Formats: sequence, C-alpha cells, structure tokens
Amino acid sequence: MGLGDTTIDIVHSLKAVSQNVPKDEFEHLAPPAIVQEITTFFDTPDDHVLQDILGFLTVKSPSISRQSLPASIVAALIEDYRQRAYRSMKVAEEEVIRGAELFMGKEVLPHKEFQMACGKILTKMRERFRTATRTGTIDSAADFDLIMLALEQDAFLVSTDEGVMHWARQIGVKEMSSVTFGKKMKAYL
Repeated sequence: MGLGDTTIDIVHSLKAVSQNVPKDEFEHLAPPAIVQEITTFFDTPDDHVLQDILGFLTVKSPSISRQSLPASIVAALIEDYRQRAYRSMKVAEEEVIRGAELFMGKEVLPHKEFQMACGKILTKMRERFRTATRTGTIDSAADFDLIMLALEQDAFLVSTDEGVMHWARQIGVKEMSSVTFGKKMKAYL
C-alpha cells in the first residue's frame, strides 16, 4: 500500500489518517468477525498496535437479514464449492497413491521412521488440499460479512484476498486496489 515497510508503520499511518480526516468524509469499516480475526494475530488483547487498529476502525455488522442476493450468485457459489470438493478428493487420492508408492517393496519401518515418512506425505496433502479448497473463494463467515457490509454501505472494499474480491465482483461491490487505497491515504498524511 505504500504506507510503511512494517505492520506497525502501516498502522501508525492509518491512525494518523483517521485523526486527520473527518468521519463523515472517510471511515474505515470492518465487521466484528474481521476484528476477531485481526485480534488473533496478537499475543495479548492489550497490545498497543492492536489497540491502535481498533482505535480507528468502526466495527459494524452487516444487516444480512435485510439484504438479498440473486439466486445466480448462490448457484455459482454452490457450483464452485462442488468443484472444489471434487478437486480436493483428487488431491487426497493422488497423495495416498504417492504414499503407497513410497512404501512399496520396503520392509516394515520402525514406528518413529514410519511416522516421519507419513508426516511428510500428510503435510504435502494438507497443503494441496488447502489450496484446492480455499484459494480464490470465500471460506469464512468473516469473508462473507466483509462483502455484505461493503454492499450494504455502498462502500469500497479493499482486500488482497483473491476469493473475497472475486465474489465481491460477482455481487457488484465497489472495490479499490490496496495500492490506490495507499495513495489516497498518503494524501491525508
């Protein structure tokens, strides 16, 4: 975003922006689920950087019960998840076959060596499974809340999450790249 080289620098820049711009001109919104996600990045809830972030964010829940989405969006999301489930099953099958091939023709390994060999296979399978199921889609209620809040508020959504941006575009949410957002914020410093 060009607002600093470290998380602390970026937070301080955004805090300065929030102090220089009237709320009616510019407001940083986040749903509670996103705030909960942010807090998990810190060791303690009283961390000064976390408190700075919470100081300039306006926490607002989207009114999901008052909003509706076209059935075509829901159908596309369901189809996307169906395809992801199939791809993830294929990933699991491929990794099981690789594991079986690794052990074919070998004598029985001692328990610890067996566990270590299996651990490498399972780690690779988890990595590929995660990519097949989560990359490029919304994979949490927090992601959905973020999109719906932006829609409800007719606000610009700023995110580097490919899945959030993909589905926000499907729904018709306004977006702003993080680079453009950073430039706009710099103007207020």
